[in-house]
Amino acid sequence: KRLPQAIIIGVKKGGTRALLEFLRVHPDVRAVGAEPHFFDRNYERGLAWYRDLMPRTLEGQITMEKTPSYFVTKEAPARISSMAKGTKLIVVVRDPVTRAISDYTQTLSKKPDIPTFESLTFKNRTTGLIDTSWSAIQIGIYAKHLENWLLHFPIGQILFVSGERLISDPAGELGRVQDFLGLKRIITDKHFYFNKTKGFPCLKKAEGRSKPHCLGKTKGRTHPDIDQEVVQRLRDFYRPFNMKFYQMTGQDFGWD
Repeated sequence: KRLPQAIIIGVKKGGTRALLEFLRVHPDVRAVGAEPHFFDRNYERGLAWYRDLMPRTLEGQITMEKTPSYFVTKEAPARISSMAKGTKLIVVVRDPVTRAISDYTQTLSKKPDIPTFESLTFKNRTTGLIDTSWSAIQIGIYAKHLENWLLHFPIGQILFVSGERLISDPAGELGRVQDFLGLKRIITDKHFYFNKTKGFPCLKKAEGRSKPHCLGKTKGRTHPDIDQEVVQRLRDFYRPFNMKFYQMTGQDFGWD
């Protein structure tokens, strides 16, 4: 058992589960199924506890884990860096507006009596002041969170995966991920088929299964209808942060 050489650090509702499931098809990737939450919630348990959660690997295999809340955790970059400066980091990002709605939809499925998306979005509806303390909004200010990581890691050690392209061209995005991890490009088009009912790609054969595998029923939930004016307000709010994020990463994600 080894400490992970690569970690999917974010973001919540970006497509991290899909990416991990797709990557696990690769014979040289071994990953923890559950989210360890070591660098945010369980750090005091120590590295030996963390290592023990990891799967056994052979020489040449990569150990991985994913915990999407790391990306927004202040202490996580320093903690990961002190474990191993060379750790490769992967961030799956998607349009922050749809990400926020997806985040809200997930909470709604667990707590049906929460306030409306619209009322949680604004500090003051009349002035249109966005409530940035609400985590669903906060997480999508990617540029701000990334600044914290760049204090500890060079930008070249972080791969930014497009959550949108993970759906429209899974093999293409996985090609980039495999290159980044120094793996042979084994996962290709032939591993995927598009599930029209779910609206996203599924694996023809998943790790340890002989039949096709789609992500569980909690993925691809139908989003509630959100007032278009609120959506527009959020687009305007995120635009400058998105532009800064494109500059920082050298990638235009096409959200605007």
